[in-house]
Amino acid sequence: MISFDGKVALITGAGHGIGKATAKLMAAHGAIVGVNDLKQEFVDEAVAEIASAGGKAIGVVQNVGTREGIRAAVSSLHEQAGRLDILVNNAAWVRYQSIPDIQPETMERMLDVGFKSVIWGIQAAAEVMDPERGGAIVNVASLAGFRSAVNSLVYSGIKSGVMGITRAAAAELGTRNIRVNAVGPSAVPTEGTEKHRNAERDAKRIAATPLGRLGNVDDIAKAICVLASDASSFVTAQVLYVDGGASRTSF
Repeated sequence: MISFDGKVALITGAGHGIGKATAKLMAAHGAIVGVNDLKQEFVDEAVAEIASAGGKAIGVVQNVGTREGIRAAVSSLHEQAGRLDILVNNAAWVRYQSIPDIQPETMERMLDVGFKSVIWGIQAAAEVMDPERGGAIVNVASLAGFRSAVNSLVYSGIKSGVMGITRAAAAELGTRNIRVNAVGPSAVPTEGTEKHRNAERDAKRIAATPLGRLGNVDDIAKAICVLASDASSFVTAQVLYVDGGASRTSF
């Protein structure tokens, strides 16, 4: 049911983690994938892995934490591939701090990469998506936007905001046949989250999850691909929690 043949997708923060897994899966299903990240070496590695598996990828090194950066990323991919059908707003920069320890520079960077870039990305993508073909935008939110933990005030606020952005963008862009949805992963082990994890916390999360395990990047990538594909052609303004049931049960 899922095919991206002939489609072009830009995935922000695709040099590692959920973004990289999504880029590889979309490419495997036929998409030309724009692999965005801030670091050239991450982009080159992801592009090479996609190419070695027979997929097509274009490296897009830009800082999407600025309006100019995300617009340049969208423009570059559109010029090279001739179209843009899918945008996955995945990039984030995260620091967990207690309320007394929150500093302006930390909060501003988290907002720039994780919140503002979603708005600027939607704006830029909507400008180039063909209104007849339409398009799909998938934002990466988090279970933290629904159920929060200590030391996550800024992060939880941002992810709650991403859910609001998703609904508002879907309401406005529906007349242009652009669907906007979000995924809400629970804690997923990645290179970026490794330093924030410990065995005791993981055990508690697993115990609170009906499916009895932590999710992985491929679990999230699959959900993103479903929402971005024509299999979800009548789905918009939704947040799909990919969390093994943790958000909706008292298991």
